[in-house]
Amino acid sequence: MRLCRHRKARSSPRLDTLGPLLESPRFEVLPLTDVLDQTARLPEETTVTVTASASYGLEATVALCEKLAAQRLYAVPHLAARQVRDTVHLRDLLDRLAGAQIDEVFVVAGDVTPPAGPFADGLSLLREMEESGRRPRRVGIPCYPEGHPKIPDERLWTALDAKREHADYAVSQLCFDATVVCRFLRDMHDHGVRLPVMVGLAGTVDPATLLRIGSRIGVGDSLAFLRKNRSMVRTLAGPRRYRPSRFLAELDAHVADGGCAPAGLHFYTFNRLTPTAEWVAEVAARHVE
Repeated sequence: MRLCRHRKARSSPRLDTLGPLLESPRFEVLPLTDVLDQTARLPEETTVTVTASASYGLEATVALCEKLAAQRLYAVPHLAARQVRDTVHLRDLLDRLAGAQIDEVFVVAGDVTPPAGPFADGLSLLREMEESGRRPRRVGIPCYPEGHPKIPDERLWTALDAKREHADYAVSQLCFDATVVCRFLRDMHDHGVRLPVMVGLAGTVDPATLLRIGSRIGVGDSLAFLRKNRSMVRTLAGPRRYRPSRFLAELDAHVADGGCAPAGLHFYTFNRLTPTAEWVAEVAARHVE
């Protein structure tokens, strides 16, 4: 992956096994249109996923994905089940995405309470997509290495097992401990869930950015995310910008020892896309020289 401008990557990790995964990273952004100035600098076909915000609604997610597709990027919208009003709304969304030649979606339950329609969880939306005959070519679902603050672990495993038949891959929720992530991937295998997993990790973010973005997407969205990722508060408490060097180095060691085998890397950028993409490009370049 190459950007128009390169800077020397600081704290660049030595990656003996993960280097190839940095050639095709996924970048997650929030549905704010000012991120388009940053996405315009990405190489064509870069995968950019767009979250579903309870404050902005699915319209903002789909509209931004349409603009990303026009930039010749590979756009993946998050479809939050609890934001879908009814089957007609779902079919309209899927038809609109197909019209923009967007053939992949990421299905989450979402945090809207009560649900806007009949879909209270991701599984019900996955099933309806298939019954509608409009299922996109690829469908992703989330998984939770550190569990979920509101859902018992057994319910999470039951849900993941039920959804695996309707999905092509999973993306792990943000985690800062590579050992925990790899243990979870082994647990997935033991539970009979053999989906490829994209490991979710933070990009080059800082506390000030999180506060600014949180104020724009809504206090509820921001607090909901932090409740699910309590370790993030401790990790980003320092004054310096966080970089994923240590996490990647630890993950690389686990992969080299056969501890786990991630299918890809999914960077949570919090719309700090340019510094994250530049950092990734620099680290990737180191491993192809």
